[in-house]
Amino acid sequence: MGFPKNFLWGTSISAEQAEGGWNEDGKSPVQADYGAAGTTTENRKIWYQNADGTRGSMAQFSHLPAGAKYQLFDDIHYPNHEAADFYHHWKEDLALFAEMGFTTFNTTIAWSRIYPHGTEGGVNQEGVEFYRQVFTEARRLGMDPVITLYKYDEPVYFEETYGGWMNRKMIDEFVAFAQTCFTEYKGLINKWLTFNEINILRLFIGLPGMRADIKDRFIELHNQMVAAARCVKAAHEIDPENKVGCMIAGICSYPLTSDPEDVMFNYSSFQDKFCYCADTMMRGVYPSFAQKIWQKFHVDMHVSKEDEKDLKEGCSDFLAFSYYMSTCMTTHDENGDQIGANGVNGTLNPYLKASDWGWPIDPTGFRYFLNVLYDRYQKPLFDVENGLGAYDHVEADGSIHDDYRINYHREHIKAMKLALEDGVDLRGYTTWGGLDLVSFTSGQMDKRYGMIYVDMDDQGNGSLKRTKKDSFYWYQKCIKSNGEDLD
Repeated sequence: MGFPKNFLWGTSISAEQAEGGWNEDGKSPVQADYGAAGTTTENRKIWYQNADGTRGSMAQFSHLPAGAKYQLFDDIHYPNHEAADFYHHWKEDLALFAEMGFTTFNTTIAWSRIYPHGTEGGVNQEGVEFYRQVFTEARRLGMDPVITLYKYDEPVYFEETYGGWMNRKMIDEFVAFAQTCFTEYKGLINKWLTFNEINILRLFIGLPGMRADIKDRFIELHNQMVAAARCVKAAHEIDPENKVGCMIAGICSYPLTSDPEDVMFNYSSFQDKFCYCADTMMRGVYPSFAQKIWQKFHVDMHVSKEDEKDLKEGCSDFLAFSYYMSTCMTTHDENGDQIGANGVNGTLNPYLKASDWGWPIDPTGFRYFLNVLYDRYQKPLFDVENGLGAYDHVEADGSIHDDYRINYHREHIKAMKLALEDGVDLRGYTTWGGLDLVSFTSGQMDKRYGMIYVDMDDQGNGSLKRTKKDSFYWYQKCIKSNGEDLD
């Protein structure tokens, strides 16, 4: 059968991780702008100053202690400030994307560029025009962009003013931001995603070093899902051509053993960590097992009739997701080595190899996961993130031979093709990320995903020069053949 003729090929990046220009042309700061780089074994930390003048650090998504404020320190390098500098290199980067043959690309619109200080501060027209230029050029180069509205990058202003997503005023602020985007880019963009990996808030509950205020997490997540539903309705009203998807962090896992307790534990985990969000956003109502989850965490959720109505009327048009790896679940604590990556906890599969960062590589799991999702939701699917983070070595002649990345994508594309033959309605594939950028979890540039090398390291050293890796030419050939030539 092969890939359909209109299958979308491309890559994904995000404003927070690729753009840089963190305080230019009216943009306000976001939490990640106060984050340093982590390591292969430690996630990044966000830095602040306490009321008594001492410095402190916390995990991403955490709230500032009472009296503290975000603060930059001269002895700390903040990778997101410059990142890959897409903000100043976007024409060059889009030209490289076009050279690879992309028919789409996914990025985020930085909320903090459009409304730096919320609706009260008004629209920042420089930000609006920046993205208009990017999308217009992408269209000119033959790309049909898929644009994400949010990737954990609300302006710090909202935490300082409203306390963040615990406050329902954030719903109105986000919908106003989305309506501005739908209106300004009508005719340029008709494929949208609301919240990137929205279930990350759920995945981080209970992880070491993360916030312990579990009830607040569920309220924040509820407010985001209501905001997303209202955005779907607004998008359809502004332009009937708009299609709006939800985007869920892929949770693919297997029972480690044939013990029925492991099988049940694995399925319950999938319900809890993936379907809790996906069911609500795709079907328009909280799933039946939500009550069990709320009881488990002693959360007394009160969903208003208005919210129920919004969720029902704002079902997502398609399901987008990330897929990097799989893991195993077991009730037998003594079995196997543990893994904690991208918010996913579990046990390493003894049949799989892992990346430099310990993420298991499982293309067969990709096919399995695609089938599970399409069987469950019966709506179009779109893979938004799939990639391999690795250390790249630059040869003396400047070349980068990344066969490991080629092998990773080759096997996952083969798995996609098999899933299409299984009957899955998969509309597109965007790798993470087309060019090297700052890793979300570790805050590193040295953790490289791209097919375009960006000369910048974790300490901020480099020229930002772009170099085509071997994978650039391989993906170019893959796209030109519509996924048939994978050698």
